[in-house]
Amino acid sequence: MDRVKTALENASQTKALLLGKGVIAGIGQLFKEQFPGKRAIIIADTTTWRVAGEQVHALLAAAGIAQDEPYIFDEPEFHAEWKYIERLTDFLKGTDAIAVAVGSGTINDLTKLSSFHNDRRYMVVATAASMDGYVAFGASITKDGNKQTFPCTAPLAVVADVDIIATAPSQMTASGYADLFAKVPAGADWILADALGIEPIDPLAFGIVQDGLHDALSDPLGARNGDPVALQKLIEGLLLGGFAMQAYPKSSRPASGADHQFSHLLNMENFVMKNGQAPSHGFQVSIGTLVSLSFHEMLTKSDVQGIDVERCVAAWPSLEDQEAYALKLFEGTDFPTLGAREIKAKYVTPDELRQELNQLKATWPETRERLLRQLVTVDEAVARLKTVGAPTKPEDIDLPRTRLRESIIPAQHIRRRYTILDAGVRTQLIGTWTNQLFGKGGLWEIA
Repeated sequence: MDRVKTALENASQTKALLLGKGVIAGIGQLFKEQFPGKRAIIIADTTTWRVAGEQVHALLAAAGIAQDEPYIFDEPEFHAEWKYIERLTDFLKGTDAIAVAVGSGTINDLTKLSSFHNDRRYMVVATAASMDGYVAFGASITKDGNKQTFPCTAPLAVVADVDIIATAPSQMTASGYADLFAKVPAGADWILADALGIEPIDPLAFGIVQDGLHDALSDPLGARNGDPVALQKLIEGLLLGGFAMQAYPKSSRPASGADHQFSHLLNMENFVMKNGQAPSHGFQVSIGTLVSLSFHEMLTKSDVQGIDVERCVAAWPSLEDQEAYALKLFEGTDFPTLGAREIKAKYVTPDELRQELNQLKATWPETRERLLRQLVTVDEAVARLKTVGAPTKPEDIDLPRTRLRESIIPAQHIRRRYTILDAGVRTQLIGTWTNQLFGKGGLWEIA
């Protein structure tokens, strides 16, 4: 638990965590310590109330903590939508009680942002190891038809009882496992950015996420079957991703890279499966992770030191041309100027590109070794994700392979963060990698 202790000591917003089997019993004392003299109100939905909310209510009462009547969402189709933010924000205005969110992604995000709107802290009781957003300083909410991340304060305290988390549906665990697996290529992206002097690695934040990551991912079958040890490692890893972002307030770099850009793009394009529902965040990220890992693997097998730097520089479009291309790329979307803005933010001049590529070549032996120590092979990743029940093919989430192929360049355009996608574009290898991924004999061959 040393990593957790270090993470908490360096987290800017979350100050207390109960993690393990049976820790729910300590929720009353935790609440008193973090919110002395305050009333509580449980926020849940009908499922999470049954799973843990009723128990939390009784434990808080037994500890002598005054409570408002629980606020329970009972909608049959319930998602993190703005109409619920408005409703819960208005409700919390009428009380000074501290919200105790009992749930996972949707309940946590609704409670987080609504509490923030009332200038109030809150705490969360996790009910599934389904994503890494419990302690993130932001809430992912659908507003005006678009999924958006709204800045807001993370919970002051978290309770993650493995006995409760073990009751979650296996697909929620699979989603969380895939979200945690994404930290592997995300770390590789940061290694590349560090080697090129673009964004130096923050040792503390990097270590919080990466130290122990491979061990946390080592038992996908145990996680799927609800093994307490595997589940505790999984939820700990997911929480550590959020703590690392609190310790590195510049961005979400410690926990996400190119892997998440595909998920963000699908959300922005309002992608839904045949059943009309969007795939879970983790299931979207599962596919993005395999794209990112594939490209990293191809990079480590490339003749990087044989790259013709001057040819790459000569082919490099001007900023004006790149902005015009980005505007054309997203013309008619709900985010027509996003690509141009992000491309401008990470644009390098031809001279800067020349320096960057020469540095890549000069440091490649060392950088390649760092990447190989970080990465998991694509074959191994597919095997583990399949074992836990996460998607390993685009069609597993009803995403056509052709659409995913066409998403490679748009995904590179929607974030200014340097990732393997930028390395592919700047070395002119992205086309070769894409053809290999979707070509004959590739991971997702398109006939």
